[in-house]
Amino acid sequence: MVAWFERYMHRHLDAVRLPLWSTPPAASHPGAIVVYSNHPAWWDAALIVVLAGRLYPERWSRAPFDAAMLARYRIFERIGAFGVDLESPRGAAQFLTAARSILASSDGMLWITAQGRFADARARPLALRPGVARLAEIAPDALFVPLAVEYTFWDERGAGAFVAFGPGIGGTELAALPRDQRLARLESDLTATLDRLSADVISREPGRFRTLVSGRKGVGGLYDLWRRVAARLAGRRFDPAHRAAGGQDRAG
Repeated sequence: MVAWFERYMHRHLDAVRLPLWSTPPAASHPGAIVVYSNHPAWWDAALIVVLAGRLYPERWSRAPFDAAMLARYRIFERIGAFGVDLESPRGAAQFLTAARSILASSDGMLWITAQGRFADARARPLALRPGVARLAEIAPDALFVPLAVEYTFWDERGAGAFVAFGPGIGGTELAALPRDQRLARLESDLTATLDRLSADVISREPGRFRTLVSGRKGVGGLYDLWRRVAARLAGRRFDPAHRAAGGQDRAG
C-alpha cells in the first residue's frame, strides 16, 4: 500500500518535500513514538501512510480515524487506521483504549492529526484536541514529536506537500507538567514547527528541501506534445518541468 500511495502522489502532486533542517525521530528510539500533526487536507492520511512506510518500516504504525469517514474509506482500516467517534463522548474512551495498547509496545508508533478536523495550516491557535496530551500519562516512555504539514502550489500543475518534524519531548517530561500545561506545550511546539516550515515554503527555493517523493512534471496533453516536438526540432532534450533547473520559466 505504501508503493500504491507513492504512485498516487507521483501522479497527482508536484512532490513531497522535507526541509533540510527537519530530522525525523530515530527509528531506533527505545520506546513508542507519538507523531502529532495539524490537519490541513484529505491528503494527510495518504501522506502518513507514505511517511510511516518510508521512514519507519520496522515499526507498528497506527492512526486514529474519524469513524464516519473510515466507514467510507475502508482501505485505511486495513493498513493501520482505527475508528474514533468524534461526535460523542465515547470517542475519547475509544481513542485512549486503543492508544494504550499501541503504545505499550516498544515498537509502537501512533500518528495523530491532532486538530481532529480540517483546518488551514495558517490558522492560529491550532486548537489541538486534548486527547493527545493525556497520552503522556499512559505512555511515559514514549517520544512526542510534532509534524507540520502544508500544501502549496509552486511552478507545476500539482500542489506540493511539505512536511517537517520538530524536536520531540519525552513522555516523562511532558507528564511532569500540570495537566493544563501539557496541551499548551504540545501546541506551542507544533506551532513553532509550522511557522518555520512556512517560511521555507514561502521562499519557493527547492534547495531548502530534500524530496521524498517526486511528482510527474508538465501539463500533459497537446501542450506538452507541442513542447516535445519543438524541443526535438531544436535539438534539445525535452524536460516537461515548467521551470528549468536554474530557475528560468519555460512557460512561454
